[in-house]
Amino acid sequence: MRLHEYQAKSVFSDGGIPIPPSGLANSVETVLEETNRIGYPVVIKAQVHVGGRGKAGGITLVQNDNEAEIAANKILGMDLKGYLVYEVLVEQAIDFVDEIYLGVTLDRSSGMPVAMVSSEGGIDIEQVASSTPDAISKTYVNPLLGLSDSQAKTAVLDAGISPTLTDKVANILLSLYNIWETSDATETEINPLMVSKDGDVIATDAVLNIEDDALFRQKKLADLRDTRNNNKLESKADLYGFNYVRLDGNIGIIGNGAGLVMTTLDLVDHYGGKPANFLDIGGGANSVRVENALEILFEDENVDSILFNIFGGITRGDEVAQGINDALENFDTLPKPIVVRLDGTNAKEGMEILNTDHLTVESTLESAVQRAIELASKGGD
Repeated sequence: MRLHEYQAKSVFSDGGIPIPPSGLANSVETVLEETNRIGYPVVIKAQVHVGGRGKAGGITLVQNDNEAEIAANKILGMDLKGYLVYEVLVEQAIDFVDEIYLGVTLDRSSGMPVAMVSSEGGIDIEQVASSTPDAISKTYVNPLLGLSDSQAKTAVLDAGISPTLTDKVANILLSLYNIWETSDATETEINPLMVSKDGDVIATDAVLNIEDDALFRQKKLADLRDTRNNNKLESKADLYGFNYVRLDGNIGIIGNGAGLVMTTLDLVDHYGGKPANFLDIGGGANSVRVENALEILFEDENVDSILFNIFGGITRGDEVAQGINDALENFDTLPKPIVVRLDGTNAKEGMEILNTDHLTVESTLESAVQRAIELASKGGD
């Protein structure tokens, strides 16, 4: 379960993490009330469960009432990547000199929590990890012992943070880890943690995602669930009987089997891409199921390319390939490029009959992932 930024910041503040003065508003009038209470300049932020709000026009810095009114009229009620904006967070703008990234999540390969710190805050951590991996310090934490003071300070120093900020940033990292642990979170993140001219460190963004299976013991957090923007694509996937989760990336993923889809998502991330979804169409990938899956991803405006990763088991690869061909014949033009990797029973026969006029065929999963990332980076062209 994802919390809105304002909800996450409330939890962070209760946990001892400094946040800017702010207020929630759902109309132009209440936006102006909050801006005048806080004092200009302020930042007006759309409150939706999706990343990339700034690039999509959902975050605006304003200096006066006129700019605030224009921004409020623009953002409130806008469709932001398929999510309707009901409220905005009006927040004091920070005059900053530096930005830091802090995050805590579970590293499934090690089975341990990992605390991450980077001096390159303010940009996607995936981009930092891909281009300058040494800029991120990672500290693996024994879950029975928790994150220690010395571990937190070492993590901050290893990330190249100024020694004058070590104690302040380390204390926030300790608080962030405590929130992650006590909230049954899958992810806690501050990006950016801003450093003001006065040397204060302030969380100007907040991510807090809760493990759904733990909500029975996180009743206060469970009560914060916002269902007003239940995604139409997820509703459609339920109707078609797919296992589907919408994510923040731009590479649509379709596979048959949860493990196969998870592997595909991991490889997309490994090669520097960002998955747009988890979509498991299950066994028996006939033309109807393929067409329904494509319909969902074609309607997702975040998706720039689509990657089919199919493993033929009981269902033969040539049958799956024919199902894909049949489905694609129902589209006069494809709105987004498709890459297919097929393996398993009768995979060779399937690869031979796939209609390459409509899609790109790759022989290995690695090459298919890289090709899908390449097409997505070009905006699907």
